[in-house]
Amino acid sequence: MAYSCKECGADLNLNSAHLFPPDFYFEAGNKGTLSFSHMDQSKVRLEKEDKIKPFFETINYWGIQRKRTQIKCNSCGHLLGYIYDDGPPLTNSPGQFHLGPSQVIPRAPRYRFKTKAIDISSYT
Repeated sequence: MAYSCKECGADLNLNSAHLFPPDFYFEAGNKGTLSFSHMDQSKVRLEKEDKIKPFFETINYWGIQRKRTQIKCNSCGHLLGYIYDDGPPLTNSPGQFHLGPSQVIPRAPRYRFKTKAIDISSYT
């Protein structure tokens, strides 16, 4: 398969061998997206995003902070997806107090591309 930017047609050099199966569980979900375990960072531009979404539940609790990294096309700057830290665990550790894996265990990055932002074509 060949993956390219839908806006300008630039090749993203993504490999289907690094594609996670669609039923693989991630905290951030995978609806309308394709998730890869590896990508060629020379084809994209990474930008940090730090947003605070207003959420006024009480006077002391005023928002939800979301930090993530945007993946943008190197050629045209079109937003392609995001990088999440909810990939497979990087170690075989049983977790804190042997209660199973948790956010304490470092996790591999997951490169999540929006299907509406990329063109998918097969080699023919």
